[in-house]
Amino acid sequence: MKPLCGPCLVTPAPTPLSSPSTLSRRQVMAWGLASTAMGLQSAPALANTWPSKPIKITTAASTGSGPDVSLRLVAEQLSRRWGQPVIVDNKPGGNGVVAFNSTRSAASDGHELIHLDSSMLTSNVHLYSRLPYDPQRDFAPIRPTLQTDFFVAVAKDSPFKSIDDIVQAAQAAPERVTYGSWGLGSPGHLGALRLLAATNTRMTHVPYKEIPQLFAAVATGEVQWALGSIASAGPMEKSGRIRFVGVAAAQPSPFAPGVPGMAASAQAKAFVANAWFGLIAPRSTPKPLRERIAADITEILATPDIADRYRTLGYNRFDQKPDEFGEYIGRETQLWSRVIADAKLKLD
Repeated sequence: MKPLCGPCLVTPAPTPLSSPSTLSRRQVMAWGLASTAMGLQSAPALANTWPSKPIKITTAASTGSGPDVSLRLVAEQLSRRWGQPVIVDNKPGGNGVVAFNSTRSAASDGHELIHLDSSMLTSNVHLYSRLPYDPQRDFAPIRPTLQTDFFVAVAKDSPFKSIDDIVQAAQAAPERVTYGSWGLGSPGHLGALRLLAATNTRMTHVPYKEIPQLFAAVATGEVQWALGSIASAGPMEKSGRIRFVGVAAAQPSPFAPGVPGMAASAQAKAFVANAWFGLIAPRSTPKPLRERIAADITEILATPDIADRYRTLGYNRFDQKPDEFGEYIGRETQLWSRVIADAKLKLD
């Protein structure tokens, strides 16, 4: 995944978002409970005629990236199922702002959908004082399309043999342990902040410009550890230049079953860090239609061919219905409010 960059404010007067301190439980749960009745009068008629024209999915993923490739695999199958072309339109940049701008006037009839990543839907509202989009106000959830866990990577000759070794070193000498990421505010940086919050430790962040540069620094010991996915760190782990000492998930990953999950940790059981992409719709898109789209994608992801392609890309299945997905986004947004506030991190 590419590092986050400042939002490209190319829209009129961005709308201020709620600050972390003003997030209420009602706001957090709003995604999951959103618009059950919204559009119900038109939903039956829409369900009988949808889709009546090509469907466009605007994605914030760059062309040729893993999330883009996986989305196109699903879109091809949806096109066959729905009898209409499903077009993927890449609009990367600006932390989702470019994709949002291109869908501002999209109708809420299920023919225009949006594909954004986890940062764009949860943490960015706390990283930036003003954004021209608000996930709770502007979007309605459909379902995740992929998820990838982050592994804790160290040099092959590192004295750290486990995540607990890293935490204990940081407890003994606050800020002496160094960790790297592919940029300030990148998913790797934010994921590490979750470890610091979960273990009440302080470490020193060293940002790099590119992912290959980061893991080269881990391999030489220039920086002591970093988070990486199978796609970003896997090749160097396979070559033996770095080691994975843990995966930031409760249980081991099927992609590296010998690497312990956090359930085996004494110091960091609450540490979870991953990245995902999700499909969303304009806010007032009827819930029955979103549920139909989600169900069709779930069936497609279960087919052996697509499942094999996902494994090749290093992606996990992440099945959630629209309400479940909305509630998950709400919980993650609230968690990020605490983590980012504690770190005093702002990107504008």
